[in-house]
Amino acid sequence: MKLFTKIFIIYIILATFAGLLSMYIDKQKSIKHKWRISEKALFQIAIFGGSIGSNLGMYLFRHKTRHWYFVIFMPLILILQIVLLILLQYRFHILI
Repeated sequence: MKLFTKIFIIYIILATFAGLLSMYIDKQKSIKHKWRISEKALFQIAIFGGSIGSNLGMYLFRHKTRHWYFVIFMPLILILQIVLLILLQYRFHILI
């Protein structure tokens, strides 16, 4: 396995964990009526690779599922990232 592939996989695992954790923390703070993670930050985490964890956390913790823009754009970010990864892999063979 290429070094780049290993680094990429580790990055995605960490980003996924960050997305999941950010949704969990924000949900807990919401319940306790405390300071919250901004919606902008939640989207940024998803955009920078945490979209798997963000989507998982959104439905696992039932957090932000009443906001139409989360319900639409979080899965859309994930889909776009998957399509981009497939296109990059097809064109440049970056992961294999």
